[in-house]
This record gives sequence, C-alpha cells and structure tokens, in this order.
Amino acid sequence: MIRTGTRLSALGLALALAACASAPLHYYTLVAPAALVAGAPDTSTATSGSSLPFELLPVGVPAQVDQPQLVVRSGGQGVVLLDGERWIAPLNDEVRSALSADLARQLHNQDVSGLPDSGKPLLRVKLDLRRFDSQPGSYALIEGAWSVRVLHDARAGALACTSRIVETVGPGYDALVQGHQRAIGQLAAQIAVVARALGSGQPAACPAFP
Repeated sequence: MIRTGTRLSALGLALALAACASAPLHYYTLVAPAALVAGAPDTSTATSGSSLPFELLPVGVPAQVDQPQLVVRSGGQGVVLLDGERWIAPLNDEVRSALSADLARQLHNQDVSGLPDSGKPLLRVKLDLRRFDSQPGSYALIEGAWSVRVLHDARAGALACTSRIVETVGPGYDALVQGHQRAIGQLAAQIAVVARALGSGQPAACPAFP
C-alpha cells in the first residue's frame, strides 16, 4: 500500500521536474538589428569614399566567457553561468559576425573572408578580446588587441592597437546584450579610422586607451 504522503512527495517531485524541463531558453545575438545599424552614426567622411575590402580573421575570446550561456558578474569576484540565457552561436562567431557587419557599414565595403584571394589590395583585420565583462544593470565591457594590415599593395602598412570600451546598461539581459552591441559598434568605428588611413596610404594612429 502506498501512503498518501509518499504519493504527494512523488507528485511534487514530478511537478518540479516538469517545471525545470519546461523552463524556456532565451537566445541572444550580438549582431545589431538592421534598423539600429541603419540609424547608428557613421564615422566615415563624405569625401573619403569606399575603403578597400577587408578580411576579418577569426576572433579570439577569453576562455572564461567562451560558453553557450551568458556569463555575468555577481558581486565583487563571483560569476554566474545563466543556463536559461544563451548565445545563438558560439561567442567568438557572434563577436566576429557583429564586428564584420559594423565594419562593412563603416568602410562602405565588404568582408571578403572565405573568398578566393584575388591578389587585389585588401585590409586584413585581426581581433583578440582579452575581456568580455557583463554586469546586468551596470555595464558591458570589452577590451582587446587588434591590428589592421594592408595586403597586395605597394603602400602596404600595418598598425596594432588596444581598445577598452565600457557601455552603461539598464536592468535585464536584453539591455546587457544591447550594451555589448554598442560596444562592438564603437570598436568597429575605431578600427575603421585606422583602416581607412592605412588603405589610403596615410599615417594612422591608435585610439587613446582610457
């Protein structure tokens, strides 16, 4: 004979498991919506025209945040892995896709990564993120080393720089992801300034590091 208390315990466990199993997953992308990108400021000048096409190499991200889930700061030293809040693609691919789209808008040219080498002049861009910090309701921070090199051109030049960008964010994970989108947009603008200068054979300087 099964006691009533045992039945209730089993029922409670089943309901708890069902609730866990049915908890929704939320997916996020770092690629900004088309409407947002269209309305974002363009740092290129009207007289600069299109820059060279560019090749964006695979992006490196810190191992601590290279997870399907969002990894956020908690308190002073703690971090939390948010199992119900996830990236739609691996984080390095998300950063690369977002940066590629922003660079294409800033440089008025296309990312030719993966296409056969035509032997024509192009810009090679490389980014290695050292920090990708997320504090919900507070800030989104990216910091990384990047470089731009001109290939297949007699005026070939190169420059390596470091950037640190912090965006204030409101409460919620949507606001946090939007903060990272803005930060990547700012990074693209900094890279584009250097890329346009090198591509036109002009002196280039790294942005000031805060």
